[in-house]
Amino acid sequence: MTDLARFDWNRLTANWEAWWRGELRRPMVHVRIEAPPGAVDAYPLHYMSMYDFSVPAEEILAVQEEYLKRCTYLADSYPSCWLNFGPGVLAAMIGGEGHNGENTVWFTPGRWENCDAAGIRPAFDPASPWFRRIEELCRAADRLWNGKIHLGCTDLGGALDVISSLLPGERLLYALYDSPDEIKRLTREIHTAWFEAFRRINALLPANRGYSTWDGMFSGKPFYMLQCDFCYMISPEMFAEFVLPELAESCRRLDRSFYHLDGKGELPHLPQLLSIPELGGIQWVPGAGETPYYEWIDVYRAVADAGKRIWINIDGDFDSAARLIDAVGRPELFVVRGGIGPEREPELRDFLRRYSVPASE
Repeated sequence: MTDLARFDWNRLTANWEAWWRGELRRPMVHVRIEAPPGAVDAYPLHYMSMYDFSVPAEEILAVQEEYLKRCTYLADSYPSCWLNFGPGVLAAMIGGEGHNGENTVWFTPGRWENCDAAGIRPAFDPASPWFRRIEELCRAADRLWNGKIHLGCTDLGGALDVISSLLPGERLLYALYDSPDEIKRLTREIHTAWFEAFRRINALLPANRGYSTWDGMFSGKPFYMLQCDFCYMISPEMFAEFVLPELAESCRRLDRSFYHLDGKGELPHLPQLLSIPELGGIQWVPGAGETPYYEWIDVYRAVADAGKRIWINIDGDFDSAARLIDAVGRPELFVVRGGIGPEREPELRDFLRRYSVPASE
């Protein structure tokens, strides 16, 4: 069992900050050794929103802590959980409604149900039930953990993704043609609401030791994994008009940022993404039914040639990850993420030795 109170956060922070500054000549390896089956009586739900909102925050966090105690943290991994309220939860903070299914979370227009683009006037609402639940969890985590466990920011979503929750189906696609100025206005207003939510959430966690999101990267300065899943349905010309300006502004406002490139449909936008000076890196996810990530060497080389960093989730396949890293030839650009069972610890240690990554210091 890990004594979380004795975790060396100074070492962890120093290594991540050195990597961000370009001072390390190795990849960052955040591969957690998960608790063995049966190690705890209750396993945390994947979505925190799926706990009934009447369940005390302290009970939810206690389940998280018991699990994290039974994990092992080597190299650049650390004890953490994140506020998983579904992708694009900002929609539920600006008038939309959130819904929990059996295995997923989605958002609907809520108060904007019968509105066209011109009728939607989003603004961050701190009294929204979903933000108040996040606020409750943040306050409890800061009080109970006091920095012992890191709490990652919730998935606020990309601007057009949030708009698509308020204008679902084909309505947003039509609005891009019929009401382009209104969509640009909505994008600006959601951008403002996004950063207000981001500011408030982090202000609730003064003891939190830095910033992270669902991707697991750690930063001592404000960081986010940005995205626009909606953009797979639009052309590069429309991306340049409706997505790129807001995305570039987000990169400028954040100290550090990555972009979640989700599926082949987004690849036509990669050159524009790589043109953003302040964007720090790319997380490329080929998508279901496609060849594995490690076979897309040309994509990763393009990212590396642009001087951007690279996030990969190895799913425990260390050999394939190593072949990709070696083929690109820039190991210092990589973040290697994943989770493995205790029986695979020797493989992880071999991988760490291959790239001169200290298991601990």
